[in-house]
Amino acid sequence: MAITVGSTTPTSGLLTSMGVGSGIDVGTLVTTLVNAKKKPQQDQITSQSALANTQLSALGQVGAALSALQSAMAPLTDGSAFNARTVSSGDSTVLAASANGSPVSGNYRIVVSQLATSLKASSGAFADANTKVGTGTLTLAVGGQSMSLSLDAGNNSLAQIRDAINKASDNPGVSATIVNGSDGAHLVLSGTRTGAANGFTVSSSGGDGGLAALSYDAAASSGNALSVITTAQDAEYTIDGLAGRSAGNSISSAIDGLTLNLAKVGESTLAVANDSSKATSALTNLVNTYNSFVGIYQNLTRYDATSGTAGAMLGDATLNSINSTLSRIIGGTANGATLSSIGISLQVDGTLKLDSGKLAGALGDGGRQVGNLFGGDNGFAAQLNTQLNSWVGSSGVLANRTDSIGLQLKDLTTQQATLDSRMADLTARYQAQFSALDTLMSKLNSTSSYLQQQFDALTNSNKK
Repeated sequence: MAITVGSTTPTSGLLTSMGVGSGIDVGTLVTTLVNAKKKPQQDQITSQSALANTQLSALGQVGAALSALQSAMAPLTDGSAFNARTVSSGDSTVLAASANGSPVSGNYRIVVSQLATSLKASSGAFADANTKVGTGTLTLAVGGQSMSLSLDAGNNSLAQIRDAINKASDNPGVSATIVNGSDGAHLVLSGTRTGAANGFTVSSSGGDGGLAALSYDAAASSGNALSVITTAQDAEYTIDGLAGRSAGNSISSAIDGLTLNLAKVGESTLAVANDSSKATSALTNLVNTYNSFVGIYQNLTRYDATSGTAGAMLGDATLNSINSTLSRIIGGTANGATLSSIGISLQVDGTLKLDSGKLAGALGDGGRQVGNLFGGDNGFAAQLNTQLNSWVGSSGVLANRTDSIGLQLKDLTTQQATLDSRMADLTARYQAQFSALDTLMSKLNSTSSYLQQQFDALTNSNKK
């Protein structure tokens, strides 16, 4: 009976088809087995990560849209959009004006008879800036404030006195400079504030008496050493025949809500009119910003039956709640009126439509009607801002959702690292096992070859 162990083709083929010694592609085999083991959990992590990142991006879009809506509400909330006025001067070389509040529309006739000026006075001529003036105490006073400079032979030149005045921490409002004329150097003192009450006095005491060359007091009938260049005086004007005066040329108390800037003596008209452009722009921006949110909402929550694709936040309770709340407020009433009363209507698709003509008519009263619609505790501004503040911000609903998703992604990152580590260990284990198998198969192949040789020899011997 012939023994055919190792001689059959299937066995011989199996033993010679593995690795180095066996013909096995260990690397490919290990990779295939590990990937098969890893795939279910990897697919789950990948799917959850993709969904979380998609939701995070979607929440970012919603947050940006709501923040933009919040910004659009600002001029409607503080009322600045409804209080805008145009102010125009008939002769801007005489005066200019600007609104500092809510001035009443109207026209004014303003006559400027005198501008406010500050006192400026010059000393007599000295040889040069280094000339010594005198010793003693020099006192400069403005109103109830004063400063005293102690001057001796080491710090009493014209230039040193100038510097001492300008650098004094208790300077009451006098600046000093040196002007060089054909007759020599002059110390020129100027009040830093205009108005009759801001004129300065200069007096001296003690020392050698030389400082008397800088004395000045407008109330004194004689003995003044300084020569007046300009006097300290108030601005004087009339508004529709009503007289007024001011220590400065910028006057914010003459007409409610206006600041007048007097430029020269003369006469000018002043016209104040309602400016509806700011309110129109603010309300147009509100409509466009709201519609932008609606577009984002619809895109994130739509379902395309043809392609079978769904928006990133289809069925999301938070987003649906935000949209329904905004729609309810926008379509509701505030202070007894609706947005449709001023030309802003809610459409079937959830967007807003602006009727420019109707809005212009509503703003014809200077913005009072529209301002009342948005103002107050029950106005549209308060209603919308209350909700927007609860959604947007560091402690808002969207921030909490974002933080929650961030924690989820962090956990998924940890899961991924754990899975990768486990699979690395499994790869190493499989690599070792199949390498050992490869070595064993190599040995078996060697044994098989030896036995085949022996059987062949025995067969040949029996034939003889």
